[in-house]
Amino acid sequence: MLIFGHTYIEFTPFYHISEISDIERTPANSTLFLEFNEANLDVIKHLQSNKLRFALEVTNLEALVLAHNLNCTYMVVSETLAKSAQTVAENYLFDAKILCRVQQDQALEEIILEGIDGVIYPSAIIKASL
Repeated sequence: MLIFGHTYIEFTPFYHISEISDIERTPANSTLFLEFNEANLDVIKHLQSNKLRFALEVTNLEALVLAHNLNCTYMVVSETLAKSAQTVAENYLFDAKILCRVQQDQALEEIILEGIDGVIYPSAIIKASL
């Protein structure tokens, strides 16, 4: 299981971006993070065409499948969507990993039992945009 942002475990942060110019404010080889929506399609296509590692936050299964086809590395989902997202990812053999957003450690045991690829805490995402 992947764990990003837990105080006990060393991790490499994700950098939240909202436009292409934000990439300049991130370290080389960073994992870039943004929401999957129509307004971000130009940024997503730029990341994809430049083979940059990125995570997309998705809110439903349709967006999950579309995000997979855009070649993201991680798909960040809510606790309520996590199990369904993991099932879809396994059925379609996604290369991307499903990360469930968690606020507290209490949710971790349930997510472990559901077989989710990983979790991401808020501290793992650094705002790169101004």
